[in-house]
Amino acid sequence: MTNSLSPHGYRRTPLPPAREPSDIKQETASSPPVRDKPDTSQQPGTAKQRDAFFDNAKYLAIVLVACGHSWEPLTDGSRAAEALYMVVYGFHMPAFIIISGYFSRSFDMRPDRLKRLVSGIAVPYILFEVAYTFFKRWADDDPTQPISLLDPWYLTWFLAALFVWRLTTPLWKMVRWPVALALAIAGLASVSPDIGDDLDLQRVLQFLPFFVIGLVMKPEHFQMMRRREVRILSVPIMAAATVVAYWAAPRMSSAWFYHRDSAQELTAPWWSGLVMTLALFGCSMVLVACFFAWVPRRKMWFTALGAGTLYGYLLHGFLAKGSRFWGWFDTYEWLRTPLGAIAVTIIAAAVVTVLCTRPVQRMFRFAMEPRMEWAFKKDAAELARDRTKTAKAA
Repeated sequence: MTNSLSPHGYRRTPLPPAREPSDIKQETASSPPVRDKPDTSQQPGTAKQRDAFFDNAKYLAIVLVACGHSWEPLTDGSRAAEALYMVVYGFHMPAFIIISGYFSRSFDMRPDRLKRLVSGIAVPYILFEVAYTFFKRWADDDPTQPISLLDPWYLTWFLAALFVWRLTTPLWKMVRWPVALALAIAGLASVSPDIGDDLDLQRVLQFLPFFVIGLVMKPEHFQMMRRREVRILSVPIMAAATVVAYWAAPRMSSAWFYHRDSAQELTAPWWSGLVMTLALFGCSMVLVACFFAWVPRRKMWFTALGAGTLYGYLLHGFLAKGSRFWGWFDTYEWLRTPLGAIAVTIIAAAVVTVLCTRPVQRMFRFAMEPRMEWAFKKDAAELARDRTKTAKAA
């Protein structure tokens, strides 16, 4: 659940669309800025300028993703932890996916963008799917764990989904009612238990409306969510959502928020899938608006980390799963106390923050943003440019 999770009015060099996951990269240079005041953190004349709002949103969302994973073992024995878990899961991935869709608006089937899609999403998916498999074999003492590129394990589902979503972007830009169509597809998926696990297709289809929402959003929509009255109203809404989640915690399964199963697989009547698809979509959109309303607009100490959220997302999964495999929450019972839950939250936030830093990005860039010019033939436009440069040099 970076890079992509800026309205742009300033001149800059576009970043490759495929290098964002929801991140994940800020690449659209045609949109007017989504800020009320100029971002003075950027020096005039620099090659590229990023919008601090989106980098801040991506960083805060990835922190919530890590915190949510750290709370999961606590939800069995704590109704309060379950309620917070449900609230956070209601909006953190939808927010990431909306940002991904927003920065996928310029994607088309142009050869250079297809190359970036392969090198920036498909290749990291393959590498981390294999890495997670070997990690599970070792950490969970499970030598039979198969390597399956068609069955994403743990966090890699997002890369598979983003690959599919971005490939379909031109279609969503053509249809007349894209959001309604995406919701219909998500609803049908939620009542179709035979879809199977290939590429985690249930999640691809059930999270699809959020990506399409991002595609159709305009800078003024983000401006509306950041108005003062929306910010004030978001406080009681979030409080009410927490109260409702506390009531619902013992009455419904949090698996509904994963969007990875059909209603029948959750032992619910088939028609509840349609109802829950619309209900959860509405709730998630309200919570996402509340989240965006409080994202800082100016450069903060963590703004630069927003460019590395994909690193934090994929790398923190090893520690999150390792804590379960090695039984930390069973060995150290104090972790299940209120103070332990606070400590776990702080540790999760600190770890994912470190994993988003530039030194970590440099260390793992070979896997996340590999240079793959050697793997592709040059198209006619690139060959023409090369000939022109050679002629000028001569």
